[in-house]
Amino acid sequence: MILETLNPMHYNITSLVPDTMPVATVPILILMCFLFLIWNHEETSSVPGPGYCMGIGPLISHGRFLWMGVGNACNYYNKTYGDFVRVWISGEETFIISK
Repeated sequence: MILETLNPMHYNITSLVPDTMPVATVPILILMCFLFLIWNHEETSSVPGPGYCMGIGPLISHGRFLWMGVGNACNYYNKTYGDFVRVWISGEETFIISK
């Protein structure tokens, strides 16, 4: 009898999960998607450069400067985006101007 109750095949897992989503789940998911879109929205800048993308862009930009050094990272961004580039160094927006 004890072995029968411990047997996982004895229970039907699909009977534990309801067939439809609860009514409150759909509005909560829609609200979460809406808040995510608002949080991810950024003003488009006329200055080219890597995107912000929820703070990942500044981390990548700063990491590139630490990894490659200032000179090589500036050359990379100038080849990629042009002579006037917006990047982030230590979390602050920085402009690279070169010709």
